[in-house]
Amino acid sequence: MNEKSKAILLMAATALIWSSGGLAIKLVDWNPMAITGVRSGLAALTLGILFRGRLKFGFSLVQLGAAVGYAGLLITNVAATKLTTSANAILLAYTAPVYVALLAPWFLKEKTSRSDWFFIAITVGGMVLFFLDKLSPSGLWGNIIAVVTGISYAVFTLCMRAQKSFSPVESVIMGHILTATCGLPFMFSSIPSAESWVGLIYLGIFQQGISLALYTWAIKRLGALEAILIMTLEPIFNPILVAVGYGEIPGRWAIIGGLVVIGSVTVRGVLPFLRPRIYRPR
Repeated sequence: MNEKSKAILLMAATALIWSSGGLAIKLVDWNPMAITGVRSGLAALTLGILFRGRLKFGFSLVQLGAAVGYAGLLITNVAATKLTTSANAILLAYTAPVYVALLAPWFLKEKTSRSDWFFIAITVGGMVLFFLDKLSPSGLWGNIIAVVTGISYAVFTLCMRAQKSFSPVESVIMGHILTATCGLPFMFSSIPSAESWVGLIYLGIFQQGISLALYTWAIKRLGALEAILIMTLEPIFNPILVAVGYGEIPGRWAIIGGLVVIGSVTVRGVLPFLRPRIYRPR
């Protein structure tokens, strides 16, 4: 098997491992902040071991900004997954391109095209559909927090793009350390069961730690289009795994909204690669 084939398989494995996070979080019976704190502590330790000798922390504003954005992404995603359906939590997080498009002209001096605004409108329309389902008070707050996950994801993405001298791993490790610090006070309220500890170890070492090492290796050997298409496995399989393993079924409007969001994001990601073929002279 050549490196390209290995990269495709490892990227698909990464997407599937990430998609299992929703089910694992649902099965861990503990405070959401404590869950995300322990997961991030284990993930930071795992990544530190895997990338030892190759880390370079510059502590620039954009590196710190990426770390804060990643910490916000981790914390709000776990909280949203506990409060609303896993499908809502992951799919609303994928509205991040909307906020990237809104902030990129100011932060990165990157122009947002008219076609971008078209896809933004479609994505926002899909996001609204999530709130048409009958929601409990906690479910409503879960959806709102999931929107914050998307904003945090956008901040992380923008700051990662702005970095020129450092690799993504340093910001991710810093984000995990920050998250673990925020979760520390909540770890002493109760003691998780043995089954929950199995879930926590899986979330920290495998779902966050080892999977990122696989992603880092694979992304260097794949084109952007291939990576985009493969990673859409995460929001697709996340609710499927939760439905099978936890019995949680998303509402009708959430399913429709998810299809709109994922479809819009995927088409927007593929479009730049199709344009040269569409407008190529014959």
